[in-house]
Amino acid sequence: MSYLSNSEKDIEEMLRTIGVASFEELIKNIPKSFRFGREFDIPPPLSELEVTGLIQSMALKNQTGISFLGGGVYDHYIPAVIDTLLSRSEFYTAYTPYQPEVSQGTLQAIYEFQSMICELTQMDVTNASMYEGGSALAEAVLLASAHTGKKRILVAGTLNPRYQAILETYTRFNDITLTFLEKSGFKTDIKTLTDRLNDDIAAVVVQHPNYFGYLEDTVEMGELIKQYPALFIVFYDPVSLGLLAPPGEYGADFAIAEGQGLGNHLNFGGPYLGLFSSTQSLVRKLPGRLVGLTQDIEGKQGFVLTLQTREQHIRREKATSNICTNSGLMALAATIYLSLVGKKGMKQVAQLCLQKSHYLADELSKIRGVSPEGAHPFFKEFVVRFPIDVQKVRRILKESNILGGIDITSLGYENCLLISVTEKRTREEMDKYCSIIRKLIADG
Repeated sequence: MSYLSNSEKDIEEMLRTIGVASFEELIKNIPKSFRFGREFDIPPPLSELEVTGLIQSMALKNQTGISFLGGGVYDHYIPAVIDTLLSRSEFYTAYTPYQPEVSQGTLQAIYEFQSMICELTQMDVTNASMYEGGSALAEAVLLASAHTGKKRILVAGTLNPRYQAILETYTRFNDITLTFLEKSGFKTDIKTLTDRLNDDIAAVVVQHPNYFGYLEDTVEMGELIKQYPALFIVFYDPVSLGLLAPPGEYGADFAIAEGQGLGNHLNFGGPYLGLFSSTQSLVRKLPGRLVGLTQDIEGKQGFVLTLQTREQHIRREKATSNICTNSGLMALAATIYLSLVGKKGMKQVAQLCLQKSHYLADELSKIRGVSPEGAHPFFKEFVVRFPIDVQKVRRILKESNILGGIDITSLGYENCLLISVTEKRTREEMDKYCSIIRKLIADG
């Protein structure tokens, strides 16, 4: 009588079918030094009730902390209705809507997304939608080089280091040369930009507000760049446009952003979405796809994919873009967020970020030995130098469930933290932050 389980019987049957007597015989060509070599630490089978209890007990160990982290992703408030709407099956399971007759809801959502981002940035056209901000920026650089026929890109040294690395990866085998501009304090040195600009430059890349949170002289930069054939690529913070002038007002040819702050959770790093806008003259070279509004033969309103970069499927490395997947669910979250908060809400969120970040910077500056760096205007992030090791500062803050900031010592700023303050941070949380720092320094 066989006591083998059904799964074990299935395994034996599969092994016989392929002509081996055992699993060991199947993998005999793999050297034993490459094998696991011991028992797997896997618990015994559990019932659904037991699994639920185990997962809940594990979840209770998670600690999110009071976040003063930033550097590209931010702890903004996300209205509850966003997750409710995103979880509807017609959105949650949707893919790129190649068949308009069965995708009108998805197409309309993307059309509204494009329209809102255009209004936010004051740019002519927005595509739908890129993987995330870094790859969207890289696509803009590749497009600028292809459009101008030039191979040199000037990149502000105040660009997010992660985005700098992405640009280096994308351009390495495309015969494109990146030149990183020197910093003046925590801003791009305009004189360096002036000296480096010439007719051989394809594009200039600037982040505003920059990685350190400070505002760049984008109006002056735009006027300077327009004296040459180079294109102006601006990487912006969508929330900042509740207060700051949009890229379209100071001559940007491309406006690129990470859309996570618009209704998307931190999610341990993704998935996010890249925002990619441009002038009308570049519309036929955009990566991704564009949704347009039209009429059917009965005169009824309808939505269709007006432009889509499909040649990547046959041209491979010669394609203008290899962006195939539409980050539609993340774009929908951004659309719902913008619909909910509206123009006044965006301004209010931006004002709260501005006011609260300046409050914390002012309070920290009152502590002996602590000094906010950079005498430049900033939006919601700023740099602070501490008189003690910042790793110790971060560790002590974390013991009180506070994520105190990003250590930027490796970027050449010893014992400095990059601190971010969003609308979610309360006065009590910021005062607690300062109180811990004050005691830490007093205790030596």
